[in-house]
Amino acid sequence: MKYQHLLLLILLSVWASPILGQTASIRGFVTDVDDREVLAGVSVVLESDTGGLRGGVTNSDGIYNLTRIAPGMYVLRFSFIGYLTWSDTLAFQAGQRLNLNIALQSAPEVLEEMVVEAEIETGAAQVTAGLQTISPRDMDLLPTPDVSGDLASFLTTLPGVVTLGDRGGQYYIRGGEPSHNMTLIDGMHVYQPYHILGFYSAFPSDIIHQADIHTAGYGAPFTGRISSVIDIKSRNGDKRNYSGAASIAPFVSSAQIEGPLIYNKLSFLASARQSVVKQIAQHYVAQEMPYTFGDAFLKVHGQIGSNSQLSVSGIYTNDKGTIGLESEDRILEEVGWRNAAVGMRYIVLPRALPFVAEIQLSYSFLETDQGPAKDPVRWSRISGFQYAVHMNSFYQRTQWKWGLYWRAPQVTAHLGGLFQDTDFGRSRRHKAGIYLEPDFYITSSLKARITAIAELFPGQVDRRSNLEARGRIIWQHREHEVSLGAGWYHQEIFGLSDRRDATNIFTSWRSAPVEDLSRSIHALAGYRISPYPWLELSAETYYKQLQDLFIAEWTAFPRFTSRLQRADGRAMGIELRTEIRRQKVYGYINYGLSSVRYTSKQPAAELWFGEGNLDFRPPHDRRHQLNVVATTRIAHYAISARWNFGSGRPFNHVYGFDGFLLLDGVKNLFTEPDNQRVIYGEPFRGLLPTYHRLDVSVEREFTFDKFMLTGQVGVINAYNRRNLFALDLFTATRNYQLPIVPIAGLKFDFD
Repeated sequence: MKYQHLLLLILLSVWASPILGQTASIRGFVTDVDDREVLAGVSVVLESDTGGLRGGVTNSDGIYNLTRIAPGMYVLRFSFIGYLTWSDTLAFQAGQRLNLNIALQSAPEVLEEMVVEAEIETGAAQVTAGLQTISPRDMDLLPTPDVSGDLASFLTTLPGVVTLGDRGGQYYIRGGEPSHNMTLIDGMHVYQPYHILGFYSAFPSDIIHQADIHTAGYGAPFTGRISSVIDIKSRNGDKRNYSGAASIAPFVSSAQIEGPLIYNKLSFLASARQSVVKQIAQHYVAQEMPYTFGDAFLKVHGQIGSNSQLSVSGIYTNDKGTIGLESEDRILEEVGWRNAAVGMRYIVLPRALPFVAEIQLSYSFLETDQGPAKDPVRWSRISGFQYAVHMNSFYQRTQWKWGLYWRAPQVTAHLGGLFQDTDFGRSRRHKAGIYLEPDFYITSSLKARITAIAELFPGQVDRRSNLEARGRIIWQHREHEVSLGAGWYHQEIFGLSDRRDATNIFTSWRSAPVEDLSRSIHALAGYRISPYPWLELSAETYYKQLQDLFIAEWTAFPRFTSRLQRADGRAMGIELRTEIRRQKVYGYINYGLSSVRYTSKQPAAELWFGEGNLDFRPPHDRRHQLNVVATTRIAHYAISARWNFGSGRPFNHVYGFDGFLLLDGVKNLFTEPDNQRVIYGEPFRGLLPTYHRLDVSVEREFTFDKFMLTGQVGVINAYNRRNLFALDLFTATRNYQLPIVPIAGLKFDFD
């Protein structure tokens, strides 16, 4: 790419900057008066003395920004569900740039009556152009083995998300592989965010402010993944009071504390969880559970001045366990991974210019290994720095976002051991980019977004540049909403797993050949309607074209190989959602119909099956998915239930086993060891049994002077469905998911 392209985008960015003139502007942060936590979604209205109205809502950082205000007298009003309305009369002068931070007072006496309306801001059916925003409350509604909610449990209720079972930490979103998903918390990359026991991620609901789930059609600044993005914003610690919580449950115990470091200015939030599966659950569950996992999170947030905020976050996770069944002739190998990330976010509202600037700097690390418990023979590492600057300027009918970023992930892998294709390699892929993303508010009902991205790959000979374009259109009129989206995406690093055997969850991260990056094209269309205040209906259809995927080579030997074969694919489907929000009953039904096809280009396939290109359903192609969630309150008890159903996933038929001996000389066939081989049928022509499970929980809160106690009882897999987790193709043994599991837990919240 010529450098003129970057220069052109920079000039466009400069042109898009607000021009100081004869109008005024006002912006600031909106927080809760009690703990100084930022408030997203607050309605902001500016009314002139002539009756004209201007308005908007605060973003995920609690920022509002109103520009192009003509001189005169105005009434500024802030309103939010569960809070008292704040208003004041202001006089604006030409050229004035006013910073005004607002702290809203909660109204407990009306909060209970308004809670149903508050859910309208998020919720199960609130999907627009592939984006769904969820809150901690959405996660806490689900029955889980822990008293608190978790992001992983909520993700499994989405119609486009497929998991291989209740173990392994593998999530497939709308046809993509796990490594095709980008997961961020406070701007930090977390490469393997899900624990080995599938009920848990690295993100308990207690630390989350909100999470944006982009299942398709996402815009800038999310580049480098071809399937989906999960962007999480963590809570800020309380800046006025100390508080904490501790819980104990059959699978995990947790502790959390937060409070001011400098009163009203600087706060901290610390959280830690550790599994107790071996100590508690394994003693009464009719199945061995050799899993150990945990996570820790720390955030320090400060109000640097009236117009700026700074936060520093860090996260660490660890997982270790065995997947599969041990036999006399097979010693189980242990798989484990460790995530670590640290990052900084600085947000400033420059006093002289009406735009918002954000600077992000982070470092992320993931190490994965597999082998005997004390001597792993295969390991993979990925690490690197990320730096980004994001700018956001506001006009009366447009909003311009632009930014710069630089990333330098390094991947290292060593694959060895019995029947392994030994490989050692290290590579670093530098990438620098710039993006421009304007939002156009064409009418009060119609808005559009266009994204342009230009990237450079310094030091790469075969590929030096990349250009991408994305866009979406949203039309809203009364209770109706129609959304369209499309985009081009690429990925320069990927995770390689052996999908022939679903019990193999080891992932080796690699750099894609620079001449052929993995790519995808997204297209989606959605419709949402709220015929009544308590009912939300939505439908969204999507199509993804996947190009130059890299998957493990198809081989008869029972080994993990680092040799690659290419594949193209496509994913398509439709998702239907119904959400009911009544005063005493809340629930939703999600249904997904999808189809995923891969076409492999392995030359040796013609020797196996008579044709060079193999067209097959990959093992994460679950055709039908249904989730039903219902919660209600009876007296002092909160009752939650969830039933989920999934049609059978594809698997490989195995016709038998044999041995192979290379006769490159005189050999004794009775004593010479041979190479073991598996005789497969055509790829993924078999179908595993259907999956379904019912989970139920009952909670009650007890309030005391100094603390609150929450008790939970329930059951996972209530009718003891024997769901198959995986069929080990190399031993022909079956591995089942968890049987019926009674749960009970206690949580203490104290101030």
